[in-house]
Amino acid sequence: MSYPITGVGAVASIGGDPQEIFDALCAGRSGVGPLGGFDRSRYKAQQLFEIDDRPAGGDEPHRATRLLVQAVRQALRDAGLSEDLGDTPVLVGTGLRELRSLELWWRDGVPFSADELDFGPALRREFGATDTHTFANACSASLYALALGWDLLAQGETDTVVVAGCDVVTESMFGQADRIQLTPPTAVRPFDADRQGTILGEGAAAVVLRSRPDQDRPVRGLLHSVAVNCDAHHTTAPDPIGVGASLRQAHAAAGIDPRDIDLVLLHATGTLLNDRTEADVLGEVFAGSAPAMTGIKGLTGHTSGSAALLSLVVALSAIERGRIPHMAGLEDPLPEGAGLRLVAGAPLTAPVGLAQVNGFGFGGVNAVAIVGGAA
Repeated sequence: MSYPITGVGAVASIGGDPQEIFDALCAGRSGVGPLGGFDRSRYKAQQLFEIDDRPAGGDEPHRATRLLVQAVRQALRDAGLSEDLGDTPVLVGTGLRELRSLELWWRDGVPFSADELDFGPALRREFGATDTHTFANACSASLYALALGWDLLAQGETDTVVVAGCDVVTESMFGQADRIQLTPPTAVRPFDADRQGTILGEGAAAVVLRSRPDQDRPVRGLLHSVAVNCDAHHTTAPDPIGVGASLRQAHAAAGIDPRDIDLVLLHATGTLLNDRTEADVLGEVFAGSAPAMTGIKGLTGHTSGSAALLSLVVALSAIERGRIPHMAGLEDPLPEGAGLRLVAGAPLTAPVGLAQVNGFGFGGVNAVAIVGGAA
C-alpha cells in the first residue's frame, strides 16, 4: 500500500521553502556563516548553518517552534487544507525540542514555561491541533514520525496526518561538538576522503500524508514504505548490521528490488565513521545496481531531527524535476564509496522514479523511506 503526499513545506539556512532550498542545492549555494546566536569568544568553531531570523544583537526563544509552524503552514497550504486542524494528528520529530529556549531562560532569565519544551501548545494555538505528538529521537526522528503516520493511515485511525521535523542549534550541543572536534571543520564534506566532521545546522520540514488523493489537488509523490529499527549497538557509533537491516526492510515493505531505486538521499554527515559505514552498507545492498546518490548536508549542515524529512522533501523535488543536486564538498570519494555512483561537481539531469531516503541516529535509531512519483 502506498500513500499520497499531498503537501510539502520546508525551511533551512539556504531557503525559506522547498523550491528555494532545491534551487540553492542545485546552484551549490551554502548556508554556512559566522555564529549568530552565541558568544564567539567561547569557542574554537566559528561557523554554523543558521537560519537568519534573529533580531540584531542577540538570540531569542521559541525559534524551533517558529520554524516548525512555518513548515507546517506551507505544507497545509500546498495540500489545500484548512489551517484549523482539529483532531488531525500532527507528528513532530526532533532532536532537541525547545532546548535553546530553556538555555536562554536558565542563563539570561528569558521568560519560558516548561510546557513549551513540547510543541503541542504552539500547534494548538496556531492550528487548533488537539492530537499532537513530539518525538525527540535523534537524527532519524522525523522518519520515525513518518513511520507512525504510515501506521495511523494503515490502521484506519485517520485519513490525514501531518508529519514534521524541526531543530535549531543549541549552545550545549554546539559546545559538545566544539570540545570533540579539536580542529573545527571548515566545511562539511560528505563521503569525501578528507572529510573532517560535521557542522550543525537548523531547519524544519513538513509533509501532509493522506489515505487517498484529493481529486482537486496535485499529488507531490507517493510514500511506498518506511522502515525503522533500533540496533542499540553503541551510543554514537553506527552498526552496519542494523543499518543494512533497515534498508532491506524498507525495500521489502515497498515490494521492490534495490535495482528499482533510481536515487538515494544519503544520511552523509561528513563524519569519519558514519560515512564509511553508510558507504560499506550501500555497496553491499546495491551490489549489481547503480542508483545515483547524493546528500544535502554539505550545504545545509546537519539539521538533526529535521534532516531526514528535509532530504525526503528534496527527493520529491528531484523526482518532479528530473534533476539531482550534487554533493557539495565531494572532491575525492572515500575508498569505501569507490563503487557508488555519487553525484559530484554538478547536478545530474536524469529521470527519477523511486528514491530512497536514509536517516541514521545516535543509539542506532535507523530509518529508511521509499518515495516515488505521483504517476
